[in-house]
Amino acid sequence: MTDPVPSEFQQEEPAQLKFLRRLITTLTAVMICGLVVVVALLVIRLSDDGPDLPENIALPDGIEAKAVTFGEGWIAVVTADDRILVLNNLTGQIQQEILIKSP
Repeated sequence: MTDPVPSEFQQEEPAQLKFLRRLITTLTAVMICGLVVVVALLVIRLSDDGPDLPENIALPDGIEAKAVTFGEGWIAVVTADDRILVLNNLTGQIQQEILIKSP
């Protein structure tokens, strides 16, 4: 296929238009990279499998932690079976167990 405008009539692209074309291309690439980073951070953050307990704290078998709160001398663990376990910060022993009643 031939060019509809002969080469002797074509003008060189103005410098401002070249700059604008490069600027738009660069901004597009930056936006794509930013979107990839945001999606990756969301995947990493939302794939967390639960709260981390200190190494000296071990929950009884079959109990899954949903949330953890740290206080002075105690740790409260909300479990998947709607209980709150208050543990000693140093020994990891259960000091109190509270049943959460559903409304």
